Amino acid sequence: MTKEEVFQELEEYGNAQTKKVLTRHGAREPFFGVKVQDLKKIVKKVKKNHELSLELYESGNSDAMYLAGLIADETRISKEDLNRWARQAYWYMLSDYAVAAVASESPHGQELGLEWIDSDHEMTASAGWATLSGMVAIKPNEELDLQLIDSLLDRVEKEIHQAPNRTRYTINGFVIAVGSYIPSLTEKAMQVAQTIGKVDVKMGKTSCKVPFAPDYIQKIVDKGRLGKKRKVARC
Repeated sequence: MTKEEVFQELEEYGNAQTKKVLTRHGAREPFFGVKVQDLKKIVKKVKKNHELSLELYESGNSDAMYLAGLIADETRISKEDLNRWARQAYWYMLSDYAVAAVASESPHGQELGLEWIDSDHEMTASAGWATLSGMVAIKPNEELDLQLIDSLLDRVEKEIHQAPNRTRYTINGFVIAVGSYIPSLTEKAMQVAQTIGKVDVKMGKTSCKVPFAPDYIQKIVDKGRLGKKRKVARC
């Protein structure tokens, strides 16, 4: 499919109510308001397509940008591409999902994740923590730098409540990811989660809530899912 053909389908799938909901969450024009389940119908036709993903992301249309993340080829996307995507990600569905998921599946995940969490730009820093969480969720623990992750938990304990608004959400998510996917660090993640306590994030005019990390990790343990990895970060 060409960019023009994709846009025609996006427009057809556009939904006024979905657009209204996404606007409350942070999306802004231009976009059609396409549900993720409908974006995945396009993914089935397109499969992975590196060039098309770059075209769609550069369009500035939020629906197309999210779709770009779903069809991006993690083996071909460059650090330069990902850095550009992170700079252009103006709301969390792009920064924390479209960009971070591709980055975590790519060979550049750790390098960029660590760079991004030091960014002064809220959404870039948020993408960085989400990228590191994605890596924790999908990579075998023997391929992860567990000493580095341990030190990042120490950083979380010191910095989370002073971090920018959306970044606090993904930092909290990082603690949950470590506690859920790395059994050797579950106890420490739980201790950090209990120390930081409730994380306050302003969610705008939405009903979304910040997961309470100790409870979330304990549910994973109780369900016998501790250490069970995901196949991919994208969803």
